[in-house]
Amino acid sequence: MDGADKALEREHRLNQLYLGIISRYKEYIEEMEHISIAELPSLVTPRKELIVKKAEEIKNTFGNYGFDSHFYEASINAFAFVRDHILETTMPVQFWLAAEDTLKFGIGDVIDRNILLCSLLSALGNPSAKVLVSIKEDIRRVLTYYELNKHAYILDFNSGFHRFESKELLIKSLSLDGESTAYEFNESLYNEIA
Repeated sequence: MDGADKALEREHRLNQLYLGIISRYKEYIEEMEHISIAELPSLVTPRKELIVKKAEEIKNTFGNYGFDSHFYEASINAFAFVRDHILETTMPVQFWLAAEDTLKFGIGDVIDRNILLCSLLSALGNPSAKVLVSIKEDIRRVLTYYELNKHAYILDFNSGFHRFESKELLIKSLSLDGESTAYEFNESLYNEIA
């Protein structure tokens, strides 16, 4: 085995050890990591240094960034960045990551990635950005949306970028019924939709 193969084997074994330790303490970690759904806004952090820095990088691609003329394109760039550069994973334990943690490590589950995207959109100047979670028949859908010029825009890592004439039509598109649960949040609010 050469030096590069030994280094890869060492990294693989170390990752297996970390996974074993995490699995051993899974119940304890999940108990200590528990936050209520209403506390989710604390994970959206548009004013944290790493989020502000990434938002500034996105703004700088426009030269003299102006919200009215550039936010729409900036939102597409933020969506593409998270979609293409933040790996999606399923953790072996329920573990909450704040937006800056997801950005720092470049990996997170579907909620973590949406929390990061929401934080970036807010840092780009749109406080209407929210993470929306809907659950119907044990199927959970997580997406980010924002409102701009009387329209609503969904940014969904599974289905892409969609425009609606209003937030009401966006909510209607989710096909929520009496058996559905849905909520939205950002850094300043948590709201049950269904």
